Amino acid sequence: MNPFITRGYAGAEYFCDRENETRDIVNLLTNGNNVAIISPRRLGKTDLIRHCFAQPELKDKYYTFLIDIYATSSLHDFVNTLGKAILDELKPRGKKSWEKFIMMLQSIKAEITFDFSGNPVWGMGLSSIDNPATTLDEIFEYLNNADKPCIVAIDEFQQITSYSQGEDVEAALRTHIQRCNNAVFLFSGSRRHLMGKMFTSPSRPFYQSVITMGLAPISCDKYTSFVKQLFAGRDRSISDEVVERVYNQFDGVTLCLQRVMNVLYMNTPAGSKATVEMADDAIDYILSLLNDNYETMISQLPEKQRAVLMAIARERKVKNISSGDFNKRYRLVSPSSTVSALKALIEKDFVINDNGCYMVYDRFLSIWLRNRAR
Repeated sequence: MNPFITRGYAGAEYFCDRENETRDIVNLLTNGNNVAIISPRRLGKTDLIRHCFAQPELKDKYYTFLIDIYATSSLHDFVNTLGKAILDELKPRGKKSWEKFIMMLQSIKAEITFDFSGNPVWGMGLSSIDNPATTLDEIFEYLNNADKPCIVAIDEFQQITSYSQGEDVEAALRTHIQRCNNAVFLFSGSRRHLMGKMFTSPSRPFYQSVITMGLAPISCDKYTSFVKQLFAGRDRSISDEVVERVYNQFDGVTLCLQRVMNVLYMNTPAGSKATVEMADDAIDYILSLLNDNYETMISQLPEKQRAVLMAIARERKVKNISSGDFNKRYRLVSPSSTVSALKALIEKDFVINDNGCYMVYDRFLSIWLRNRAR
């Protein structure tokens, strides 16, 4: 197996560092604290949560549920995703574990079917949940009465702010969580300003209800050691220079690093050493696969937004986006027009604000745009 995993969690052997973060999260959760992890996507929040759940302090003593609500758009969606995730996690643990959960779901119990092995199947659509608020009550009733304490991780938690009934959902969830003594909650999110408002604004239901923590990129030294160890363990080698070059090109963004190393490992025969040229070829190969997708994405942007995105990519990081020098250097229409385009690019997740600096969110797209401008 290629040891550089680009999707999912494959165990501690293929998981790089995060020792301090893992220890802190496990300690906080086992001591009854709700936690919020806030950082951009692709830094490995979800895999970190899975890694924490795999620790013996949690794995052996808790029911652990991970729910990704990124694709949800309503309370119906949320309840459907939450219920399915809980049932899917309980099924492998045997009838005793899942039977109690199903018995709690009186509002939709008749909609749950069983496969040929007698295991329950969550096959319902949104129309099957007539009253999502009632079903949510039942799910939390289960969590509060489960035969083991529970840990519920909700990934991309800021998504609930986009629901048409967003404020009501926030308030309802806060009330449920406050009353649930048998479970602790771990929230993760990638939209810093939205997550920040949810947990730090006195007017919001979740104000001061969690301990918040950020997630910085894994250090270059740690990642370099990790890569060299995996190469060496499979009769290959790679120098510090090659790993550091890739790391710096992608600002330490975990998923981007893993994708490059996956291809670089694939192209390094057993008994051979990966070189800088091979690393550059790996990046070019990935960009060639992404080319058509990027062409379509960029062509759909209005001209002003496209120009601002290109300018940010060429700078890599921009602190003062409305400065006259920046606008003049890239022949942008005007500072006010640039700020307006920037706002739209942030809303579309093309650009992020990282500690006061604006940059293209997708590092592969950033490199692709710079190559295109040559």
